[in-house]
Amino acid sequence: MHENNFEGMQVLLVEDDAVVRKGARQSLELAGLQVTAVATAEEALPYLVPEFAGILLSDIKLPGMDGLKLLDIAVAQDASLPVILVTGHGDVSMAVGAMRRGAYDFIEKPFSADLLVEVCRRALDKRHLVLENMNLRRQLEQRVGIEARIVGRSAAMAKVRQLVLNLAPKSADIIILGETGTGKELIARCLHDFSERRDHPFVAINCGALPESIFESELFGHEEGAFTGAQRQRIGKIEYANGGTLFLDEIESMPLALQVKLLRVLQERQVERLGSNKLICVNFRVIAAAKEDLNVLAEQGKFRPDLYYRLNVASLTLPALRNRREDIPLLFEFFVLQAALRYGQPAALVSGELIASLMAQRWAGNVRELHNVADRFVLGLLDDTLSPAGCREASLAEQVDTFEISIIEEALRRHNGNVIDAAASLNIPKKTLYDKLKRFDISTEQFR
Repeated sequence: MHENNFEGMQVLLVEDDAVVRKGARQSLELAGLQVTAVATAEEALPYLVPEFAGILLSDIKLPGMDGLKLLDIAVAQDASLPVILVTGHGDVSMAVGAMRRGAYDFIEKPFSADLLVEVCRRALDKRHLVLENMNLRRQLEQRVGIEARIVGRSAAMAKVRQLVLNLAPKSADIIILGETGTGKELIARCLHDFSERRDHPFVAINCGALPESIFESELFGHEEGAFTGAQRQRIGKIEYANGGTLFLDEIESMPLALQVKLLRVLQERQVERLGSNKLICVNFRVIAAAKEDLNVLAEQGKFRPDLYYRLNVASLTLPALRNRREDIPLLFEFFVLQAALRYGQPAALVSGELIASLMAQRWAGNVRELHNVADRFVLGLLDDTLSPAGCREASLAEQVDTFEISIIEEALRRHNGNVIDAAASLNIPKKTLYDKLKRFDISTEQFR
């Protein structure tokens, strides 16, 4: 990590020898690090607050409280705080004992300025990562409502959350479009849970997983004796969804013959069980999900146009994970916390190297695939530096786009969504920035 990334972080230096203290401080400050220097352990204690934004660098031999006692106090208060101890020549065994007690590293006197800076930078890098993870977890724990369900900082997901909140109270049927693993059922459940139908059933049926021979019975139900094997009455999914929501996943897989019957039910809001002549009134909302554009399929004769138009009162398209890579760190940490709770495992820290590796993947399986990788990480089945198996790396153009999006969003965040100020800070014409906002579908509203 470059030293510029240590902004707001400091090295708390404890050294009773004024000459050594001054030399160490100068070496660190010349390297661009912020230093607070004190002569005793007692003076250092007030700085060691929980989540102290920095590291502790202390001589072991001090007047009054020694460095080992200071180590014990610091580690007891925050076990993740990196503590670097400075030892005299021949005190290596003492330093090794300190490492067992929780010290991050030790430096033996006399030491070079380069070694001091290198060790401190490494410790600051680790501390920065720990604090970032703590902050991320706190953000996740504090999320409520729609943000706790639909996770992501990107403009694309902010738009999805807003659409869900806008559409949920309406009675209109909805089509959700998105690749496999983008979270179509999650969005459907949110549309249900944030609607007035929330206290009634949410009934999900995967149209691509049901054999055609039992599809009609599953959807419409049947009476006893309606066909061979129908030994008792069965309430169909549509009837069971009365008052609630019927979610039809992979609706493009529904046989054309059944599409005609579904259309009639949607138009009349009445269902007739197989083997019955009685029409049963049903009040339900349909949310259909598809991997492919139903309008295109309708034009190709693979989906009934009249059913498409009946369903497409409102539509919602979910972005692929590769098109919102800035959400990967937050999503991965979210899934890691969930997996840790589910498996009764500690939620391990997510390293910068692993996040960089995850950010570079293609994610053909989208969020679902990322979720599986998080599970493997918690279970210790994923090497911290390895790319998930079966994932191809993103192209150079995709990685450049991801980097550019992150730079633009950071500039907008600093300038509270003001495009003119953000363009000036990026040293580009405002028209260029507006063009990029349109190209990357970045909304300035989320930064205001």
